[in-house]
Amino acid sequence: LKKSLMSNIYESAEATLGFISSPCLTKVELRVACRGISDRDALSKPDPCVVLKMQSHGQWFEVDRTEVIRSSSSPVFSKIFLVDYYFEEVQRLRFELHDISSGNNGLRDADFLGAMECTLGQIVSQRKLTKALLKQGNTAGKSSITVTAEELSGNDDYVELSFSARKLDDKDFFSKSDPFLEIFRINDDGTESLVHRTETVMNNLSPVWKSFKVSLNTLCSGDHDRELKVAIDFTASNGDPRNSCSLHYIHPYQPNEYLKALVAVGEICQDYDSDKMFPAFGFGALIPPDFKVSHDFAVNFDEDNPECAGIQGVVEAYQNCLPKIQLYGPTNIAPIIQKVASSASEEMHTKEAMEYFILLILTDGVITDMADTREAIVHASHLPMSVIIVGVGNADFTDMQILDGDDGILRSPKGEPVLRDIVQFVPFKDFKHASPAALAKSVLAEVPNQVVDYYNAKGIKPKCMSDYESTRTFSP
Repeated sequence: LKKSLMSNIYESAEATLGFISSPCLTKVELRVACRGISDRDALSKPDPCVVLKMQSHGQWFEVDRTEVIRSSSSPVFSKIFLVDYYFEEVQRLRFELHDISSGNNGLRDADFLGAMECTLGQIVSQRKLTKALLKQGNTAGKSSITVTAEELSGNDDYVELSFSARKLDDKDFFSKSDPFLEIFRINDDGTESLVHRTETVMNNLSPVWKSFKVSLNTLCSGDHDRELKVAIDFTASNGDPRNSCSLHYIHPYQPNEYLKALVAVGEICQDYDSDKMFPAFGFGALIPPDFKVSHDFAVNFDEDNPECAGIQGVVEAYQNCLPKIQLYGPTNIAPIIQKVASSASEEMHTKEAMEYFILLILTDGVITDMADTREAIVHASHLPMSVIIVGVGNADFTDMQILDGDDGILRSPKGEPVLRDIVQFVPFKDFKHASPAALAKSVLAEVPNQVVDYYNAKGIKPKCMSDYESTRTFSP
């Protein structure tokens, strides 16, 4: 029952995330392939087509569909889906596979072969996502679908290509060829990646295929892992968790403000963490066994392994932690910034330095170690990390606005300026009457630029496609 209540609270917070309008950050090209499609009958193979749908306000809407490939159980579609990609939103996609018989472009229930649902963030973060096709909740035989994502830069250039052929050989005396053309990119490691597959021109020995555009930026794409670390304020100013007026009050079915903020931001960030394990820390509480105050303890009380499985794991660790600690004080956040900065410093000195850390701090009050915090942020501005502070409750957050640095350059007590702006502060009260997705949008909108600014300053280039392991090539 306890685990069920935790799940209900998590799902209640998760369900409030919806679509909102925001500036387009980038565009993504999606390529689709399928494998192991079951034949509908023994006499012929299916004529597959994939329909891409996107969810908005709980409803699925068709975005686009691929061409139909005749008589194929493992099709690689030439159609490229170009979709707007919003880093700070949860964009839910559905790929439906249909068998389109000759002369019929309609979608009938009898022709439905299976579907796969995921988020756009999952595809972009993994670059290549392969999942089983499901039909009526069960796996559709051994059939699977593979979607490969390529993130385009804002100043992408394109070239338009046209191809034709003449005097192709007949397949036999009775019929002409049904030609199509496949264009591959040769990677540095010698492997091949499909760039485009033309339509099939039926019964033709001198085909002229439709022209198509190819991005000149398809050779490289960024692949910086973003690791989310969470820090939660357990100071006494939040109120007794047993009292319904407390900001930490655990309602049986409704998430409190800490949980709403955690889920809104975490649901986005978890798509970009390769192992979906999130270290969660607390500060400002007396903790067992000796009940001394700590400002950087593991919420799961395992100091050697503070990671939680997914955002739901963080929620459960948070709820399990509350009855075991005593809320205390003061509100010191410099120790947790320094802890994450230590991990970021180690990453910076690795050969590839491809991991970027995001520290999410949820707090209810005015910090009491302002000087140390300013010093810690100035130091962290040289490292691959960003700090997101969400102010919970109605306290005076003037100090947080200073740390944000939007109104001026933040300096350490010694006068040293930050190398770059890495702090974003948002008061949760400004979003009480808005979708929690609006909170995620506000706090995460600056993160992509902060990541790019860091790696540009260090002269670290994104990984090329050829740097990925062979499992990330397009072939399913």
